[in-house]
Amino acid sequence: MAYVVNIHEAKTQLSRLIERASRGEHIVIAKAGKPVVDLIPHRNRPVVFGGLKGRIEYDDDAFGIDPDIQAMFYGDADAPA
Repeated sequence: MAYVVNIHEAKTQLSRLIERASRGEHIVIAKAGKPVVDLIPHRNRPVVFGGLKGRIEYDDDAFGIDPDIQAMFYGDADAPA
């Protein structure tokens, strides 16, 4: 069963509500009687490097100089000076 609180009460008792949620209680913040947000404890999620390894492919040209961008910054090399 969830403990439902309106926004005004949540603002005035936020510290208490955070403590209750951190102990595992389900807190629902409502606006005009309609649930808007669930207050839940934070869960650390590990950072995974290389999560897309084997799922995407690219070639070395992906890191080359794009001639259009080069021209925007430095002007067109083929244009007369």
